[in-house]
Amino acid sequence: MALTLWIALGGAIGAVLRHALNIGIAKVAGSNFPWHTMLINISGSFVMGLLISLMALRWNVSNELRAFLTTGILGGYTTFSAFSLDFAVLVERKAYALAGAYALGSVVVSLVAIFAGMALARSLA
Repeated sequence: MALTLWIALGGAIGAVLRHALNIGIAKVAGSNFPWHTMLINISGSFVMGLLISLMALRWNVSNELRAFLTTGILGGYTTFSAFSLDFAVLVERKAYALAGAYALGSVVVSLVAIFAGMALARSLA
């Protein structure tokens, strides 16, 4: 139960951070292009790679701290960082075909799914 609470606390922090950056980046860069989402996804993926590597190679951290930082804060900040980590794990395992299928499937099927959800909502409205 304590692990779940750490993840929930981290998720709240990450979500608030994402919201603040969404507003701040939109003020600076405008809203004609989703700079905020792209920059959050890139920065979240970078931080995920940094943290996972440091925790594996240099830091001796508890499962609670690991979950708080990765699943919690970064998960609330951007789930794209989790996608990036999953892809990187497949590449590190030299499962290139699976990594490619995962990336293509995740992006393409997610895009198809959003349009399917929009179409369903419109048909019900």
